[in-house]
Amino acid sequence: MNIILLGPPGAGKGTQAARLVADRGMVQLSTGDMLRDKRKVDSPLGREVAAIMDSGALVSDEIVSALIDDKLASMSEAQGAIFDGYPRTAAQAESLDGILAGRGRTLDYVIELAVDEDALVERIVGRFTCANCGAGYHDKFKLPKVAGTCDVCGHHEFKRRADDNEETVRTRMAEYRAKTAPIIPIYEARGLVRRVDGMADIGEVTSAIEAILDGK
Repeated sequence: MNIILLGPPGAGKGTQAARLVADRGMVQLSTGDMLRDKRKVDSPLGREVAAIMDSGALVSDEIVSALIDDKLASMSEAQGAIFDGYPRTAAQAESLDGILAGRGRTLDYVIELAVDEDALVERIVGRFTCANCGAGYHDKFKLPKVAGTCDVCGHHEFKRRADDNEETVRTRMAEYRAKTAPIIPIYEARGLVRRVDGMADIGEVTSAIEAILDGK
């Protein structure tokens, strides 16, 4: 089973992918993680990726596609792939077709986590984590049981991501709508797109995705 998870930043793709990895033994192919890992490697490609990322420029489709292909080559045939953050454009979608065909794989589903933009902004902007153990909290939905004290480790310092502010979040959403959302019709024409309510409880989203994969 090979699937694409789609949705704007903060929709919960990473959380759901992690659950599929744990429950079904699938492999999450996150281009962001792959690029960060590759830049640490002292190789021609690693140094090229590092230079591009350090300059603030976008890594080319060719490099991203090569990383995806290499990762698929290292997987067993029994392992399904979860594409997270790829493809982002029509050109990458076309490249993925070739990569999958070359590895004897097919794309089974494109699952879009549908969200309400204003509600998603509230979800992202309000989140924070324990600076010690990383436990997650939220200003509105999940405050520590004792104010200023982590429920998990008892630490008293918390942190927020610098880019978890409304302006940045809405900019990222606009970029998603402009660049990634247009690939959905490509897959709709093939009958591969399924939509899940990304604003539902995490467990409900998981159950909905599981039902899709199980053909229910």
